Amino acid sequence: MSVNKNAGGIAWAGSLVGSQNPNNLGYRYSHAHKRYKKTTDGDDDTDMDLPSSVVVQFKNREGEEVGNLIDIPTDSDVDAMSSLVHSLLNPEEDDESKKTPYSFYAKVKRNGVEDDIEVTSTLASLILQHGLGTEDVIALTYQPLAVFRVRPVTRCTDTMPGHTEAILHVSYSPDGRHLASGGGDTTVRFWDVNTSLPRFTCHGHKNHVLCTAWSPDGKRFASADKNGVLILWDPLKGKAVSTIKAHSKHITSIAWEPMHMNKECDRLATASKDSLVKIWHARTKRCIATLAGHLDSVEGGEGLLYTGSRDRTIKAWCVEGTDPKDVGKLVRTLKGHGHRVNTLALSCDYVCRTGPYDHRCTKFASDDEAHQAAIEKYDAFKAGEPERMVSGSDDFTLFLWHPKESKQPLKRLTGHQQAVNHIAFSPDGRYFASASFDKKTKIWNGKSGDFLSTLHGHVGAVYQVAWSSDSRFLVTASKDSTAKLWEMPGGKKCKETLPGHADEVYALDWSPNGSSVSTGSKDRTIKIWKH
Repeated sequence: MSVNKNAGGIAWAGSLVGSQNPNNLGYRYSHAHKRYKKTTDGDDDTDMDLPSSVVVQFKNREGEEVGNLIDIPTDSDVDAMSSLVHSLLNPEEDDESKKTPYSFYAKVKRNGVEDDIEVTSTLASLILQHGLGTEDVIALTYQPLAVFRVRPVTRCTDTMPGHTEAILHVSYSPDGRHLASGGGDTTVRFWDVNTSLPRFTCHGHKNHVLCTAWSPDGKRFASADKNGVLILWDPLKGKAVSTIKAHSKHITSIAWEPMHMNKECDRLATASKDSLVKIWHARTKRCIATLAGHLDSVEGGEGLLYTGSRDRTIKAWCVEGTDPKDVGKLVRTLKGHGHRVNTLALSCDYVCRTGPYDHRCTKFASDDEAHQAAIEKYDAFKAGEPERMVSGSDDFTLFLWHPKESKQPLKRLTGHQQAVNHIAFSPDGRYFASASFDKKTKIWNGKSGDFLSTLHGHVGAVYQVAWSSDSRFLVTASKDSTAKLWEMPGGKKCKETLPGHADEVYALDWSPNGSSVSTGSKDRTIKIWKH
């Protein structure tokens, strides 16, 4: 068998044609596909016109070719190709348990735009679905998946009372060792994850705590309220480190600078109903920059800060630069939505949130070591691909952007029948989930924006979604007083319903180490769910 890499052709030796081989009626058809008729059982005639094998070239995410051109069967599935790539990369490795699972993407041109399409079942189904030529070489880009597996949460292990009003936020620290909550009773509470007992109840706010955020190194916790007051807490002591009157109206969003950009993790941004975004230095309490330009309230990776507003626009701001004057410069404005922008999600959100930590719960000897681990983790995640952003709006649509490269959206995503509440990318960036007031959650391809599935099951508005750290499960919180667990990406039916709350479930988070899920409700309790 000889292969011409440039022409993409393939020559078979000893091919039987005609009456001796009735399945290969080469003299009768000039069409390339029809020369290879597969015998089928009669009912499965979808692959009848496909050859038994195609030539593929595997590439990594940087575009480097791995191995030579390989002739593989068209009925090869993802598992078979994973084994093949593993053997190409690690020819000496025979241990099945050490094999890395992979996902595969093919470049497909649609409407003049080249998209990355994931191979979900077999090569044959990909070829038939997107009309790929079987005479050409099919280039497949592989992406390693999480080796570890998070176990699905199925039961409530603890109910934690204490708050006297609705709980609006629950969030685990980046290393998964601490849990914090905030809500309508103006307090911030820190909980012991292992014993599910309260550690500190922190008073300082005079109004509803509207948003909270952990710094990526886990050493600081920020909370902001309806009066425009920002408080930074020491989570190990439960004491307020600084209190800042940040805005004249209520604060809608907080975001910390990622650790791979800043070893000290001491800069954060706040967005407010007063149409301003401010960047703060956590130690000096100084406002480094005020970003004005949105015409209405602001709802809130790579040296850029993104803000979405009720004025229907998204703005990208420069927050890096040797010259202090560069901080706060408007880089570009993204337009497209017909109504207020409710939510933004970046493909690298999870990596930025967890900093240097992963499922192994590593402890670092120094800040330098942690900083280096954060840089390596971000570089491994990005692997030469552009950062992607999705915005959700009251106009019922989502837009997929490459915000660093273009003002134009890659795609407009429709399907929701009411306002979009919340969007979250999976930790590996392959998918994103959108939650809406229409009681449905939709799953989309994280690279191309293709619609994958709708999760039916909730009988009330879906408020929030959270992914497991291995990207294999999704949990959703709803107005119907339940949370639901779904298997990703194919599970359209709910795998588990997590009942028990007596009222709407507003808050939700999955621990970065994968061990537990916490839900916060209008019934004033927090519940912990485990396997």
